Amino acid sequence: MKWMIASDIHGSAKYCRMLLEVQRREKPDKAVLLGDLLYHGPRNDLPEEYSPKAVLAMLNEKKNYICVRGNCDTEVDQMVLDFPILADYLVLADGGQTVYVTHGHHYSEDSPLPLSEGEILLCGHTHVPALRKHEGYIYMNPGSVSIPKEGSWHGYMIWENGCFIWKDLEGREKMRYPD
Repeated sequence: MKWMIASDIHGSAKYCRMLLEVQRREKPDKAVLLGDLLYHGPRNDLPEEYSPKAVLAMLNEKKNYICVRGNCDTEVDQMVLDFPILADYLVLADGGQTVYVTHGHHYSEDSPLPLSEGEILLCGHTHVPALRKHEGYIYMNPGSVSIPKEGSWHGYMIWENGCFIWKDLEGREKMRYPD
């Protein structure tokens, strides 16, 4: 199975369009969004082409996302989105790998869910792509679609056949696990 994973659109119509183009190009079986879909939040500058209503319309056209709640997502957002967004975390299992998916503001690298040896904690929230091995688990972050931080890129992640690949929105590979 091929999974596309992305986080932190923050209401940017420009980068949402680019992500939808990525989805057309990559043809994933499932798409997972790690929250912060419509609003930029008080700590972020406005992203390019900030238009939550346009992002809402684009995402609702697809309606096939698996999503967790970000710190900028609310019950009001759920009322206008046609797919569930309010789960604090979810568990994905594919090919013997277990991945715990959360936004990263409640459960995070510093405060993980109870994980077993070799399991993966996949978070957004920081806007910084990451891969770090801890005693007992692996932490991953795809970075941000619209507001990358710490010199990173506008990006997403592909998970397929046990391999995780971080890419920029143009499709250029940036990181890989395992390498």
